[in-house]
Parts: sequence; structure tokens; C-alpha cells
Amino acid sequence: QVQLVESGGGLVQAGGSLRLSCAASGRAFGGYAVAWFRQAPGKEREFAGSIKWSGGATSYADSVKGRFTISRDNAKNTVYLQMNSLKPEDTAVYYCAAKRWQATTDPGGMDYWGKGTLVTVSS
Repeated sequence: QVQLVESGGGLVQAGGSLRLSCAASGRAFGGYAVAWFRQAPGKEREFAGSIKWSGGATSYADSVKGRFTISRDNAKNTVYLQMNSLKPEDTAVYYCAAKRWQATTDPGGMDYWGKGTLVTVSS
């Protein structure tokens, strides 16, 4: 089992920045890709971005590309989501999820989930 815990959410004004963290524990985390998803009130959970275990290759949804950056510190078993130029429409609960080797854009394809952290962007 892999346990994931998100942190760093909060209230920020439009145009501001936040950095979320996803800390992993449990079984060896080596080889796991991590994705960030988000779910706004009344909407389905959607893919925001992902990062591979090795090489650090990233992928982003068009809605966040150029504003969000995912990075990871494998020594600390932690993945980060740097969010800049935040917009009110970025308001959502943000979840990190893990899957061996390759993340998916479909939430149903991920194996482990954190409980989420709320990000609220005021206009």
C-alpha cells in the first residue's frame, strides 16, 4: 500500500501562487508515477498534470499548461504542484494519485489516492 497526503491548499487571490505537496509513505515508492487531479464543486474529477518516476517527464492539461509545474524529490518521496497565475476557475479540491510506472488522465486508472486539499481562488 502507498499512502499519499496532500498539503499546501488554502485561500489565494486571483493572480497569486500556491505550492501543493504530496508526501508518500508506505511501501517502496520507487517506480510510481504521480498525477494531480482536481474536482470543483458539482463537477467531475479532472486531470491536471502528471510526472514520471524517472527522468521527471511531465504532462499537463491544456487548462493549466504554462501556469502549473509539477516536480518531485524522490529522496523525500514528495511531489509538488506549483500553481502560478491562479484563476477563480482553479478553485477545487486537489488530489494526488499514484500508479506504477505510468499515470493516466482517467482518474479510474490510478491506484492510490490522497484525501485532497482545498484550493480557493478569490476574484
